[in-house]
Amino acid sequence: MKLTRLHRPLPNPLIHSKPRNLSTSSNSTPKDNDENDDPHFISNLSDVVRGKQSWRIAFSDPFISSSLKPHHVEKVLIQNVRNPRLALRFFNFLGLHKSFNHSTASFCILIHALVQSSLFWPATSLLQTLLLRGLNPTEVFRSLLNSYKKFNCTTSLGFDLLVQNYVQNKRVLDGVVVLRLMRECRMVPEVRTLNALLNGLVRIRHFNMVLQLFDELVNVGLRPDAYMYTVVVRSLCELKDLHKANEVIRYAESNGCELSVVTYNVLIHGLCKSQRVWEAVEIKNLLSRKGLKADMVTYCTLVLGLCKVQEFEVGVELMKEMIQLGFVPSAAALSGLMEGLRRKGKIGDAFDLVNRMGEVGVVPNLFAYNALINSLCKDGKLDEAELLFDNMGMKGLFPNDVTYSILIDSFCRRGILDTAHCYFNKMINARIRLTVYPYNSLISGECKFGKLSVAESLFSQMMSRSVEPTVVTYTSLISGYCKVGELQKAFTLYHEMMGRGIAPNTYTFSAIISGLCRASMMAEASKFFDEMVERGIMPNEVTYNLLIDGYCREGNITRAFELLDEMLKRGLLPDTYTYRPLISGLCSTSGVSEAKKFVDDLHKKNYKLNEMCYSALLYGYCKEGRLYDALGACRDMSERGVDMDLVCYAILICGALKQQDTRQLFGLVNEMHSQGLRPDNVIYTSMIDAYGKTGKLDKAFGLWDIMVGEGYSPNVVTYTALIYGLCKAGCIDKAELLCKDMLVGDALPNHVTYGCFLDHFSKEGSMEKAVQLHNTMLAGFSANTVTYNILIRGFCKMGKFHEASELLLEMTNNGVYPDCITYSTFIFEYCRMGNLLEAVRLWDVMLDRGLKPDILAYNFLIYGCCVTGELTKAFELRDDMMRRGLKPNRVTYNTLSRGTCLSR
Repeated sequence: MKLTRLHRPLPNPLIHSKPRNLSTSSNSTPKDNDENDDPHFISNLSDVVRGKQSWRIAFSDPFISSSLKPHHVEKVLIQNVRNPRLALRFFNFLGLHKSFNHSTASFCILIHALVQSSLFWPATSLLQTLLLRGLNPTEVFRSLLNSYKKFNCTTSLGFDLLVQNYVQNKRVLDGVVVLRLMRECRMVPEVRTLNALLNGLVRIRHFNMVLQLFDELVNVGLRPDAYMYTVVVRSLCELKDLHKANEVIRYAESNGCELSVVTYNVLIHGLCKSQRVWEAVEIKNLLSRKGLKADMVTYCTLVLGLCKVQEFEVGVELMKEMIQLGFVPSAAALSGLMEGLRRKGKIGDAFDLVNRMGEVGVVPNLFAYNALINSLCKDGKLDEAELLFDNMGMKGLFPNDVTYSILIDSFCRRGILDTAHCYFNKMINARIRLTVYPYNSLISGECKFGKLSVAESLFSQMMSRSVEPTVVTYTSLISGYCKVGELQKAFTLYHEMMGRGIAPNTYTFSAIISGLCRASMMAEASKFFDEMVERGIMPNEVTYNLLIDGYCREGNITRAFELLDEMLKRGLLPDTYTYRPLISGLCSTSGVSEAKKFVDDLHKKNYKLNEMCYSALLYGYCKEGRLYDALGACRDMSERGVDMDLVCYAILICGALKQQDTRQLFGLVNEMHSQGLRPDNVIYTSMIDAYGKTGKLDKAFGLWDIMVGEGYSPNVVTYTALIYGLCKAGCIDKAELLCKDMLVGDALPNHVTYGCFLDHFSKEGSMEKAVQLHNTMLAGFSANTVTYNILIRGFCKMGKFHEASELLLEMTNNGVYPDCITYSTFIFEYCRMGNLLEAVRLWDVMLDRGLKPDILAYNFLIYGCCVTGELTKAFELRDDMMRRGLKPNRVTYNTLSRGTCLSR
């Protein structure tokens, strides 16, 4: 319905105000204005434009080209408004061939002229060019209004065009500004323009503004059409004001507006979304009284609504009714119903529905089978899904790329990669078109299990088959490389992805941030986080949890809590993965008492913590030797409805072993059994290790026998713990027998196991045996910095400094790099010998290699400085130590005190 608009001059200050000079020329002078008003010059220009003379030749005349101003062009355009095509040609000629800077007024005059002649396409193009000048909507409107008045236009469609352009360019709110300015001038756009504007507001979810504008328009006498009523109903449904939505429909019906089924579908969708599905069904039943028929959207919306309230049987009946009417169910409706029936264990009903659809011939059976296979896979019933896949051939159906993709993805998610590859090969053999989806599933699966070479091979294969990778492909590979610490490869893939024009998403950035945090590169992780936000990619809970965990590990608990506050401000909800590192961080930096206050505060605020969070608190207590406080925290757990798990018991048992509290130890083991829990390999190994270290080998072997009797197989850590105890006690023969058992069993010795023997031989002075064993380790690639350190320490202890120095050279030649302990050992020896110069040289080498000295290393060099009289250097080292965040201990101060006394 078109509206009657006022085109006569209006008693409005905006219209009757003195027109502004709209020329964009910056060189206007009084003399220019006199020339601009020269009727003779303008008349000559009009003759040139209307004449047959070449414009190119005429405008090459130096007098015309130098004298021509925007105001002249405006006058010529006004004189040619009856011939808008000619005016447009003249306008474009000056812009394209003479690089003429047209005034805003020229644009507006020509837009009105084109619109009056129904030349909407060129008018739209011209308006879009004008908007590129960066004018705000008020400026554009005033310019159009000024031209509208001068031109004495008979239609205001130019303003409609402006509103429509703003909507099309996603500047909907600017369109609202123009509408309000039109209202002030008593102009109302066409209904179709208003509909476009209101629909644009719905798209950007400005529902209240839709209602406000609707009320304003109705109050000035607008008669909305069915489309506008539908937009208003949609806004009210989104605002969950379903009562008012019903009222609007009744108002429309009472005013004689013939609504279509679309409006009622919108209301039905709103009711279903609010779980008022039975009201929605009633509206569908009343459609026939209004002379309307439910369509496919009506039925599918109701089916999904019924699924939402678990009324699957009614959903089935409605779908049967839909099929009888010849409607094809949507993928969402069919999948939702299949999923609901499957969850209720009514697989038979789901099959019946599939068969019924096949018999009627409405829905392709393949589509239905895929939906059912997908439902079974989601429920983990892979055997049933495979059986359904095998039965497809009996029904005369052939699996397509979707069928295979569902199965491949499901097997990959559960780590059954061999079966996934089997289906992938079947897919290739069946010559089914390969898409990116099965490749993404396989690459993700291989990356999760650390098989990056297989993932790389799949990536190369998909590229050779011209299957374009997606952000999911790259993110899986980047995540895989970050997990194994190959950050360089991860960044190479990131830059390759960006080069291909594939935008990273939250998961991509989170994967890289995770890798950087694992590598303790928090500065780089923070920079990447900032880049993520700058790109408009919003971090999620996982992203924040990774950074919080990284900062807590680094000891920067202040920054971690700042991130928690930032997370809450963004409306993100912290979870147990957020709180656990914060609890651990507080235990490490501020003490377990502060961590306990934090936990209690969270409980008061009704935040639910799990056993994982409490295990961090228990570990903090046990680390400080406060076993009974840890047991008190266990009682708090029980009162707050959190059950102890194996990890919690393992921490407490380690605490009891550390304090040699046998009564508590066996009490905890008995409590575990009463709770239906059994100690596992980790707990038994911890107990065996503790008894071995304290020399209680009979108890260690007793636990070994219990562990084996309960069906647990000792692993390399268990064997090594017992071997360490035997070596420490000097029972080297028994230790060697255990090592032989390892060699014939599944738990092969590692560098730690051999290190126990090395340590024993070194302490006993049997350096020949130690070197012989170490050479065997070198041949088996199990020698490392630690084993070299044991040998070096052994030679130094025996005074064989030359042999120790040769080992330092040998280890670097074998690709094994010294660490802080290696250098500290040599620095101590040099200091002991009074060779401070060589000790300082090694210190500098250590720093140049990027190694961070520990308190022991500082104390060694401070000792060397003090005994050689270099007291100033000793205090400089003390200050440097504190700058690096290390706290001098009693040894540091005693050494400095003795050095000060010696210097007097």
